Amino acid sequence: MGADRFSTAARLKAIGQEAQARVYRAASRPVRRNRLTGRAALLALVLCALVVALAYPMRQYVAQRSDIAAQRRAAQEAREKVEQLREEKARWQDPEYVRTQAREHLHYVLPGETGYTVAGPTAPPGGTAAPRRTGGNEAAARRPWYDNLWDSVDHADAAAAPARR
Repeated sequence: MGADRFSTAARLKAIGQEAQARVYRAASRPVRRNRLTGRAALLALVLCALVVALAYPMRQYVAQRSDIAAQRRAAQEAREKVEQLREEKARWQDPEYVRTQAREHLHYVLPGETGYTVAGPTAPPGGTAAPRRTGGNEAAARRPWYDNLWDSVDHADAAAAPARR
């Protein structure tokens, strides 16, 4: 019995030492991680590098496309303006249009006609004339604008003259 007991104790001790050795080896051995994480990190790094490498050219491409669109709009507006100016030029080639414009804007009259200038506010077509604000000076409202301008210059000069003395 003594030998059995010793052998059982010796066997338990040996089993305990083996278990302890296995635990020690497992603890001292580096933990083996999944290799996918390293690959995933490399893949993420490559993708980030691609995004960074392509970001500037893509931004330039989009900016150039918007510039092209703006230039096309400007060219279309210029074509429309040229067409409008051609139409206006053609109108000015018509002597009747020139005569009408001279009568309207320059108050020209043909020989033998009598020209009239109506003083006072005129009613716009289809409506009533809005009251004009003259600041209490009706005489100034009836005079031409250039007379009012010279009068204001004279008044300003007269007010500044005592200050110069």
